[in-house]
Amino acid sequence: MRLPVILIAILLAALAACSKPEASSAPSMTITAGLERIPEPDSLKFPRMQDLAQWQNPQLVVREDGIGLIDLENREIHILKPEQVEAELVSLPLSAWPYGRAVLLSQASVPDASEASRAKIRENRGLLVGTLKGLQVMVREAPGTEVMRQPK
Repeated sequence: MRLPVILIAILLAALAACSKPEASSAPSMTITAGLERIPEPDSLKFPRMQDLAQWQNPQLVVREDGIGLIDLENREIHILKPEQVEAELVSLPLSAWPYGRAVLLSQASVPDASEASRAKIRENRGLLVGTLKGLQVMVREAPGTEVMRQPK
């Protein structure tokens, strides 16, 4: 009686050992793979801080209504939801990344912004920075884009 039970246990163990592990279905792994074609950032190619208007890599602007991606050809700002940034960066041609995998990050200035507006900007900034970190994209901060200080 024990022999069939032992044989079944051995067969089950052999089948389990032969099965393939499940492939990860995380969408960011597929999209991130698109950024692997872009070389590591080369900070020696970056313009000096006083010459940031000459920045040629992607430029992102944190706004209350989302993330602005600046189209460098016509200086238009395309407003994205934070979750759209990854796909947009991956879709850019290799020529859009002359400094390697780095972006210029700035923050929209909103004079007399309400606390709710400042909170939304902080939230969008946190989501964006987290996405960029996960994609291993270096962030170059434009002057004046530090995290907004609380009013005194």
